[in-house]
Amino acid sequence: MKNIVEEILKAKKEAGGIREVYFVACGGSLGAFYPAKVFLETEGVKLKTGWYNSNEFVHNIPKSFGENTVLILASHKGNTPETVKAAELGKERGATVIALTWIPESPITKFADYVVEYSFGEDKDIGEEKTMQGLLLAVEILKQTEGYENYDKFMDGVSKIDLIVKKACKLVRRRAEAFAEQYKNDSVIYTIGSGAGYGAAYMECICIFMEMQWIHSNAIHAGEYFHGPFEITDREIPFILQLSEGKTRALDERALAFLEKYGKRIEVLDAKELGLSTIDSAVVDYFNHSLYNNVYVVYNQALAAKRQHPLTTRRYMWKVSY
Repeated sequence: MKNIVEEILKAKKEAGGIREVYFVACGGSLGAFYPAKVFLETEGVKLKTGWYNSNEFVHNIPKSFGENTVLILASHKGNTPETVKAAELGKERGATVIALTWIPESPITKFADYVVEYSFGEDKDIGEEKTMQGLLLAVEILKQTEGYENYDKFMDGVSKIDLIVKKACKLVRRRAEAFAEQYKNDSVIYTIGSGAGYGAAYMECICIFMEMQWIHSNAIHAGEYFHGPFEITDREIPFILQLSEGKTRALDERALAFLEKYGKRIEVLDAKELGLSTIDSAVVDYFNHSLYNNVYVVYNQALAAKRQHPLTTRRYMWKVSY
């Protein structure tokens, strides 16, 4: 990451350097970029950032998009048509295109100035997965442009996250089985989260409950819960709430207090209990997503088994024209 950013800044020095960093993808890949987007919004001063669905980006291009832009895209197999088109557009506009993919020899790489492979699968290193690779790019860009005082603390967090996540996954195994038994017949499950970890709640909602299990769902921001969504709360509706570590934990605690008073079926994933607090408080916010997104896998496998609905089952995706 360090070398990539150094090369970009050297190449763009006479043109004015890096002014914008746009994260563009679809579905789970878009959700994976959420921590990086929040990081630059929170820690950056001059850098402009954006987080876009690929198809919307292609049809509604920001006026600032051009030679001073770093366009960071992700496509798991490198063949998502909308994301490939966005990469091609980046090439045409003179932006620096960085493609994150699991398959290095894929269509999106034709339009990429840099290709970043990420770790995937049961034996993956959490510090090298897609979310962390996108986040590491954001951190490195900020460090080399504006400076980032917590850089060493962040890198220490990267060195710890793999062990934290793997211990947490073992810790929740029995809970996940109990969750699957209790929720296997539900037709709706809501997720609640905040801060940089909200992307995990979003991914669980659209990629797992809706796509892979055909369960109605919505990802509710903990801060927005009290501005409409809490009206559907009762003792029958199930919620999964992410109790994050960091600046936005107060939002999650407020939502949890209300749910415990007026609801009943609540599954709480507490980042503090799951060991995330061993990462420095100055940077811990940005690691919530990787913890939740991987702990969810344990829950998802248990739920799919209890429902006898494999996570690979689809009605439309890759089966019909869309």
